[in-house]
This record gives sequence, structure tokens and C-alpha cells, in this order.
Amino acid sequence: MTDLSQTPSPQRGLVVKGLVLLHPLDLIISLLVLVFFVSSALVSSGDVVRSLGGGLLIMAVMFAVGAAIEIIIDALRDLPGLGTAVGFITNGPEMLCLVVGLVSGDIIFAASTPLGSNLMNPVMLVAAGLATGTFLVVLKHRPRYNVPTVLVTAGLAAGFFFVPQWRLLWLVVVVAVSVFLFIRRPGDPAQVDNVDGLPRWVLLPAVLALLVAGYWLDPVVSFTAAASHAPKGLIGFFVLAALTSWPEFRSCLGLLRRGRTNSAVLNITVSNITNLWLAALGVAVHLLVS
Repeated sequence: MTDLSQTPSPQRGLVVKGLVLLHPLDLIISLLVLVFFVSSALVSSGDVVRSLGGGLLIMAVMFAVGAAIEIIIDALRDLPGLGTAVGFITNGPEMLCLVVGLVSGDIIFAASTPLGSNLMNPVMLVAAGLATGTFLVVLKHRPRYNVPTVLVTAGLAAGFFFVPQWRLLWLVVVVAVSVFLFIRRPGDPAQVDNVDGLPRWVLLPAVLALLVAGYWLDPVVSFTAAASHAPKGLIGFFVLAALTSWPEFRSCLGLLRRGRTNSAVLNITVSNITNLWLAALGVAVHLLVS
């Protein structure tokens, strides 16, 4: 019987030396974002030219994110704990948003990006599973750990916004639960594929590219939103919710395409746990200085 979890899906999109630098879904979501902002500018008498330029900048940022993620995964292809490592790396943009929010003294802004990602990350895993034809494999993979972990981390993220008067209690619960879930995570052994890949030294420029792209994503979206006069509610639901979790989608896509189901799912669970740690750090700093 064929093990579907180890059957790489066909490579589609812009492929350079085996690396899928631009997937068709990257182009589709980018074009949808572009249409969204330009249409809003036309309807609400916004600046169509600036909206178009902002939309193109968003597409460029998303391309940089996708290329950086693909390079990172290829360079770490034989690393034990690949899913955990990628889960940490893809949270770089959330960490930058947290720092910016803390510097500005806005704890809600600081915590909202990592916590909001916890609600979108599972959606990105499902989307990657559907795109690679491995959805059922993902669904059946270690459900006793993965399902409760995703639900609990998403629930704790949402709970932050409903208990403003109990932030200290929330902080204690989050630290205890997240550490327990991290310790209990399944192993992720190395998988040797006997295929030459990129050298490890490319990790540094790739991680830097990912962080820079993640940092500029929010300013670029804000610029385009101002030019297009797009409603903030729709931007938050349609644009930001999808784009802030795009690194997780691209990493899951790359891992599932390589047959690394365990690594792909761990990427999401570890990313959700790390997001809770980032938000908890932000709350702790806020409580200490306020």
C-alpha cells in the first residue's frame, strides 16, 4: 500500500532548481487583493493609481515571503525537528509587530497580530492540504494531539480580547498550557531524501528576507488601504487575516509537497504555541511598565 504522506505532490508554479518560488495560489491571492483595493478605490473615489501600486507592492512582498520560505525549507530539508524550526521562523513577522506595538505602548496592537494568526493558521493548513491533495492525510495525522492543540491555542488567543480585566490570570494560564503542549509535541525525525539541496549558509539571507518582507507587509497594506478608502472591517477580514498567516501557508505547502506531513502539522501547532508566547511576553512587559 502506498503511503500518501510520503508522496510529494507535483511541482506547480515558478520552479527554479526544484524550488517552487511562486505557486499559482500566490498569484491568485495577490490578484484578488489587487482587485479588492482597486475596486474599492473606484467605488469610493479613492486614488486608483496609488491603489494599483500598493497592490503590486503587496504582490511583491508575498513573492518574497514565498521564496524565502521555500529556500529555508530546502536548506533545512534533512534537519530533525524541521516542523518545529519552521514554526519558529515563520513567526518572525509577528515578533516584529509585537515589538512595534510595545514601543508605541499599544498592547492591543502588539498582541493582536500573533493572536490573530492563531485563528488563521489552521485555515492555512487546510488550504495547503487541499492544494496538495493531502487534506485527508493531514486530517488523520495524530488527531489526539493536533486537534486539541489547535482548538486550545485558538481559544486562548480569542480569550485575550474577552478578559481585559483578567490579563494576569490569562498570562498564567497561557504560559502553563502552552509549555505543556510544547513539551508534549510529537517528534519530527530527519528525512533523508538523497537529493542535493541548498547549503545551510543561505538560511541567513533567507530569514532576513522573510523578516523584512513581514515587517513591510503591514505598512504596505496600510498605504494601499488609505489610497483605496477600503473599509477597515473588510481589510481586517479579507486582507490582513490572510496575509499575516501567508508564511505558514507557504511553509505547509512546501512541506506537504515534500511528503513531510508531520513537519507541516507541527509547523502550525508550534507556530500557534509560539504566538501565545509572544502575546504573553507582550502582556508581561505591559503589566511591568504600566
